[in-house]
Amino acid sequence: MKYLYLALSSIILAYIIIVLFTYLYQRKLLYHPGENNYTGNEIQFDYEEVFIEVDKDVKLKSWFLEKDLKKNKTILYFHGNAGDLTNRVHKLNEFNKLDVNILIISWRGFSGNPGKPTEKNLYNDARKSVEWLNKTGVKNKNIILYGESLGTGVATELGQNNSFSGIVLESPFTSIADAAKIYYPYLPVNLLLKDRYDTIKKIKNIKIPVLIMHGKKDNIVPFFMGEKLYRMANEPKYKYFSEEDDHMMEFNDDLLNAVKVILNINS
Repeated sequence: MKYLYLALSSIILAYIIIVLFTYLYQRKLLYHPGENNYTGNEIQFDYEEVFIEVDKDVKLKSWFLEKDLKKNKTILYFHGNAGDLTNRVHKLNEFNKLDVNILIISWRGFSGNPGKPTEKNLYNDARKSVEWLNKTGVKNKNIILYGESLGTGVATELGQNNSFSGIVLESPFTSIADAAKIYYPYLPVNLLLKDRYDTIKKIKNIKIPVLIMHGKKDNIVPFFMGEKLYRMANEPKYKYFSEEDDHMMEFNDDLLNAVKVILNINS
């Protein structure tokens, strides 16, 4: 009995340590600014590097691909939880084929930016980026919010009850809690989480055209999450569900045609 008690005590202690570690370091597990999966794609677009002030001591390194602010709509691109701007070159090369302006920002703590990424801070970064576009002469009605993976949670937050031109969600998750339960089924996720990004609770508040894109073989954000969000989204809504794609790595003509639909609404 004594040995059984000691064994159980050791297991319980180990579990408590794991839970405590996860709680304290959860943002290290969620945000990966140093992760680089840049494939070396050559930049095929002209851009201006701009720094958007979002807090007193924080300016976000961003790329602005300007074609025609008056004639064309502008994509405001919110990237995912890993890597810097260069990791998105292959996507920007494809988007550059469209008649659209693009502002892609890097979050605080990413791409050499000061500050720490949190849910609250990323929402602030995004709002300040909208304000920057407004000051540049781009009205909300001409802005397409584009969220990539983690960025879909930010795009959905901003898109609620707002008059943007549209919103694109690439590889969206229903919530960080739902995703964490898949990766950490042994942890009391709902009690531990600091950053939740509850997209599933906000999608019903999106009253603008929405395009949801998801690969059916996604090994990072399960396809069923994007499918569920599409079912719950309001009309007008559109989908691009790729049969073979993993985490939306295959940017091709079919995907661009899906994006064109959103770009051409209310043109």
